Amino acid sequence: MTEPGITPASAADALAEIHARRDQVVSTSLVPHWYWPALGGLIVAFTAAVETDRPWVVAAGSVAYAIGLAAVVGRVVVRHRAQVHSSLIGAHGAIIIAAYVSVLVALSISTGFAAEAAGLAWPATTGAITAAGAMTATGPPLMRYLRQVMITRPLGGGQ
Repeated sequence: MTEPGITPASAADALAEIHARRDQVVSTSLVPHWYWPALGGLIVAFTAAVETDRPWVVAAGSVAYAIGLAAVVGRVVVRHRAQVHSSLIGAHGAIIIAAYVSVLVALSISTGFAAEAAGLAWPATTGAITAAGAMTATGPPLMRYLRQVMITRPLGGGQ
């Protein structure tokens, strides 16, 4: 039963508008392309600072990392005011993000151990460089995939 004055066409138009708004929110809330190399660079610089074993370099690197991370994340937050609600990303999206981070950590650690076993200088930094390169290469495709996950989820948030 329909309400008087609400036609199937107007209901379809309203639903299309809801979909368009959701797509707009999803698109504006995604992490920009520049974020990945910026974060990777900060991680590499911090790891290298720690690996020097010089307390003043570790301290300066820690402060620089904290300030740089605050600037990068702050810019993303200010520029992209929309936040993704957990019902929009869903369990599948959360699992994908957790798996992505786990793979990057495993890549960094395994590369660092391999570099140490090979006798390379600065093995942890080598691992961080590998992870930073992987983040730079795979961050944007991850965002595209998560966007697709979010825009194809039911509007009510379902599973």
